[in-house]
Amino acid sequence: MTMNKIVSRGFTLIELLVVIAIIALLVGILLPALGAARNEARATKTASNARSVALGVFQYNATFQGQMPPAYVYASTPEGFNWTIPQQTTDHPVPANGYIHWSISLFEDARNTEAFQSPASPRGGAPATNPGPNPDNWESGQVNDVGSSTPSGTPYDRQVGRVAFAPNGALIPRNKFANDGLPRRNRLPRDAEPSNAAGTIMLSELASYGGNWRAVFEGGVKSKSHRPIMPFVSTSGGRNVLSEPNIGNIPRFRYPELNELLPTSQILNNPSDLWQTTPSDLNLVGRQQPGSKGEFGGMSHFAFADGHVERLNVQDTLKRRLWGDRLWSVTGTGTGISNMTPIP
Repeated sequence: MTMNKIVSRGFTLIELLVVIAIIALLVGILLPALGAARNEARATKTASNARSVALGVFQYNATFQGQMPPAYVYASTPEGFNWTIPQQTTDHPVPANGYIHWSISLFEDARNTEAFQSPASPRGGAPATNPGPNPDNWESGQVNDVGSSTPSGTPYDRQVGRVAFAPNGALIPRNKFANDGLPRRNRLPRDAEPSNAAGTIMLSELASYGGNWRAVFEGGVKSKSHRPIMPFVSTSGGRNVLSEPNIGNIPRFRYPELNELLPTSQILNNPSDLWQTTPSDLNLVGRQQPGSKGEFGGMSHFAFADGHVERLNVQDTLKRRLWGDRLWSVTGTGTGISNMTPIP
């Protein structure tokens, strides 16, 4: 009887190398696709959050007879929600009292809500000026309004822990309601004032560069994430729209020129305090979402005054004149916009 001997052999070196090469090729193909899918998932969540904030504004409007909320006010007490118009001047009269942010006006538990956050932004968003006791809400090197860099219970802004969205300052203004010796003051518009709600931006994402929030830090140490984005500038040349003379009915404000929108490469050279160091607040609009647009970086999510959300590049919003046709948030005459013609 003859026994058949079964001979087993392993893979040759060439066969192993071929298998490894195939696996490496598949990984190279799949990883970018997985990364793109992850980015799109983050973008979808950001858009959903922007929509939630817009709905919160609608609820506020319904409660206060159509009035828009202020982006922030100076608090008159260290705790609670008290504030007075005479205190809403250029500088906070009592820094230890902190700020009352529009997030607290829209959401009952604003300090813990995720509605103002974006998973595409570093740590979900920028910190408050006075982040309070939670060290996770502080950025490295940050100093609060009383000069402290240590988490503590006071001052503690009535604000969401991290904020990734800023309102359109022409519709939801900052707090300069007091007579501060300037030709104009801020006012709270009504929700019905924009004639084209579907074509008027209510809020956008804030920009971050290099994994930090220095873009919204004043002097490199104080976060000013509570500020709205003012899309317009004065026709006389100043950035402070409240300084524009209150004379006649001729439009006294304009959209920035395209050359006032800085390319990302130029901002990256000096990303600190973009509120003060760039020609227009539109340079504070986010550029971190998928969908590159050349020299102006990526996209941002914008919620409009009718509640819908779009992902656009900041340059497109400027060209299409999507920030409104009037500076509703200031007093006086001539609040129209002089250059409303869209740019091809």
